[in-house]
Amino acid sequence: MKLGIHESVEAVFPPAELETFLDDADGVEAEQIGDDPIALGACDGVVTFDYREYFLDAVDWVHSIQAGVDRFPQDEFEAEGVVLTNSTGIHGASVGETVVGYMTALARNLHAYRSAQDREEWADPDWDRPFTLADESVCVVGLGTIGQGVAERATWMGMDVWGVRRTPDPVPIVDEVYGHEGLHTALMDAKFVVLAVPLTPSTRRMIGPAELAAMRDDAYLINVARGGVVVQDALVSALEDGEIAGAALDVFQEEPLPKESPLWGMDDVIVTPHAAARTRDYFRDVAEIVIDNVERQGEGLTLRNQVV
Repeated sequence: MKLGIHESVEAVFPPAELETFLDDADGVEAEQIGDDPIALGACDGVVTFDYREYFLDAVDWVHSIQAGVDRFPQDEFEAEGVVLTNSTGIHGASVGETVVGYMTALARNLHAYRSAQDREEWADPDWDRPFTLADESVCVVGLGTIGQGVAERATWMGMDVWGVRRTPDPVPIVDEVYGHEGLHTALMDAKFVVLAVPLTPSTRRMIGPAELAAMRDDAYLINVARGGVVVQDALVSALEDGEIAGAALDVFQEEPLPKESPLWGMDDVIVTPHAAARTRDYFRDVAEIVIDNVERQGEGLTLRNQVV
């Protein structure tokens, strides 16, 4: 099977790394195709970060290197009979560790020390500012691979963990699970609220003024989901008014985050560039899913992570 590697994957890793890895697999011929519809026409499928309209005319299979597929028009894929797969299932460790890093930095005041270092300032914290994560609480909204990766690592840190998902079915590593209708109740007692849901019509603007008001005033919001899950203006207001203590944000309503955003200058806000899932092994993790699906196609099986 011949697979095109779209140039947009360069946002996450060099296309050549994926090309080399795929070429070493049996039954796979990989080629970097730039952003060229003609070159893609000679391929059976494409591995990509971005969506292009010409994909639907050129190939029968599109693989997204991300877990989220909100940028891909699924109705059009279905209408054209083009298969869409994604990379869900590979981010539990990377994002889980990033979230623990955010929580540790906020708890131990590390972000403030780093900012003070830039100013060459010896900045002792108030005696009651730093705290430890042990026995603190975290509410994980979204208990898929990423949410469970967060929950598992928070448990290792000695934290109390509960979560929110579409249906309140138990999850072994989570103390209590709420359905979406119990979101406000779940938010009320958590020191940290971690958003790990996909962006769908039901999760868009899920966290707005009412949800932020339901949180403790010493709580922190962590968003590793999508920017559209949060009403960003409401979040800025909640931070400015002291309704919550701070935030760690990896995703935003507009990316890159505009320079004029007040979030840049807030002392207890950590801003990262949609990098929570980044790892040097990212291309290998993606390639393993792609290779598995090439084998599945050869056997006439449903593809792994098939969205459409």
